[in-house]
Amino acid sequence: MRQMSSLFLRAIASKRASAGPLPTGLLCCVLTLCFDAGLVLAQNSDVSVHVEVDRAPRHAPAAQGAAWLVQQDPVPPRADKKPSETQPPSYQLLQKGKEFHPHLLVVPVGSSIEFPNQDPFFHNVFSLFEGKRFDLGLYEAGSRRTVRFDREGVSYIFCNIHPDMGAVIISLRTPYYAMIGNDHTAVIHNVPDGEYVLKVWSEDATTESLLAAERKIQVKTGRLESCSVHLSARPRSASNHKNKFGEDYPPQPAQTY
Repeated sequence: MRQMSSLFLRAIASKRASAGPLPTGLLCCVLTLCFDAGLVLAQNSDVSVHVEVDRAPRHAPAAQGAAWLVQQDPVPPRADKKPSETQPPSYQLLQKGKEFHPHLLVVPVGSSIEFPNQDPFFHNVFSLFEGKRFDLGLYEAGSRRTVRFDREGVSYIFCNIHPDMGAVIISLRTPYYAMIGNDHTAVIHNVPDGEYVLKVWSEDATTESLLAAERKIQVKTGRLESCSVHLSARPRSASNHKNKFGEDYPPQPAQTY
């Protein structure tokens, strides 16, 4: 539709150059065609995903998480279409008060993430378990390091000095994703028609229940797709992980960095 309206407008423009102003009736036809083409392009759908973690404590705050759609049989790019030169945006995972801010980031694959240290002491940020693997080594207050997340997956981020510090970065190839809000719902906007696999991740959920929650959904123009996902809870403990050497953290002296 968009290509047809573009060709039609070009033809009208070339005629107008030699024949003067457009007749009123023809002008209305052109405006209607342009409006309809834009309306068709704008009529993608929203997908709402409600996520509940079974056996989670009553009145517990919503666990941080995300939902995303993986398109099945995506349309291959045209041979004459040049690859996009737009670089993914940059993000930050700030270290302050012996915490990561924000606790959860969802980014496109290829994004660069800065790790600025705004604490008055050293940090050693690393991720060696899943997703992107890296070790930034010791770096002092006021400095920063940057990591490019060129691999899809869930990366668990820790500090080798402070065992209570933890964060999660989810890097995705799909542009169709959303964070889970305080109402336990993620709304993925502007999804084109097609068949997708729905995937979710929640900090409180077991790996087995996350895999079992995957499902195929069909998205149709102009219709809100809604679904509910039930996950099994796992114990939440930030201190269960090992340090970057695969060993237990040494006891942390009180009031010592």
